[in-house]
Amino acid sequence: MMITYPAVFRQVEYNRWHCDFPDLVGCYGDGETIDEAIDDAIESEREWIMLRLDNEEDLPKVTDANDIDIKEGEQVRNIGAIIKLMPGWEE
Repeated sequence: MMITYPAVFRQVEYNRWHCDFPDLVGCYGDGETIDEAIDDAIESEREWIMLRLDNEEDLPKVTDANDIDIKEGEQVRNIGAIIKLMPGWEE
């Protein structure tokens, strides 16, 4: 199953990118390039979601990317993570 949440990306230093997920408290990604930050965000999102599911907690409602206020230099990207619900299950 693919689960997608928006993330806000910003360059925090000359060679460093950071993002956080407005809907997923404490979930973020980092990297030396935006592509590395996206890869890290995908993995962080997947781990965050799996922890919630393992604890039988509901997932938060997804905020529409167009409804997120961003500052100059920030960008919103929808980040999707593939969640395997059963061993051996492949999408």
